[in-house]
Amino acid sequence: MIFAAGLGTRMRPLTDRLPKPLIPVAGRTLLDRALDLGRDAGAGPVVVNTHYLGDRIAAHLAGRGVAISDEPGTILDTGGGLRQALPLLGTDPVMTLNPDVVWTGPNPLAALNAAWRDDMDALLMLVPLARATARQGAGDFALDDAGRIARGGDLVYGGAQIIRPDRLADIPDRVFSLNRLWDRLIADGRAHGIVHPGGWCDVGYPGAIPLAEELIHG
Repeated sequence: MIFAAGLGTRMRPLTDRLPKPLIPVAGRTLLDRALDLGRDAGAGPVVVNTHYLGDRIAAHLAGRGVAISDEPGTILDTGGGLRQALPLLGTDPVMTLNPDVVWTGPNPLAALNAAWRDDMDALLMLVPLARATARQGAGDFALDDAGRIARGGDLVYGGAQIIRPDRLADIPDRVFSLNRLWDRLIADGRAHGIVHPGGWCDVGYPGAIPLAEELIHG
């Protein structure tokens, strides 16, 4: 699942008339770059959630075999959005991807798939803060020797994960962030992480676009 429902507030004025996933970086939209990662990792079916300027995203994806999970009234956040999309995704562990980042090096979804184990409820792709281009703020997580995550530390959530959708039933709210579920899984020792060895850029504001393009062109 690709999360594409956000308002893109930090990316204004570019997002005044264009949803952030359709912003081009090095000649290719962020959404298409995310779809490329999923395709190359063998993911499927693919679902994209939409809200802000969702008709533009739907038109961009028309005829490409991608299902749309629209959130027309209220943005459901990552947890609520994923739960709404489950009828389109099924009950198996789900790869999720934020499109507003650029990756170089190994495919993060393929790496997550290779590292996934049955004793995990979530497996997050993490990036060292020192290599997190255009990241604003502190780190998110630390890893122990067994690969379990804890809050704090100098690792940033990179925006790619595998998660068991049945654990969403633990949270009754309609609108909620996956952070709430992660906290529960961390407490249970069921949330794990691996570290991306390549480059990564948070394309969250206009000034990050040239930084991402520099990373891509190496």
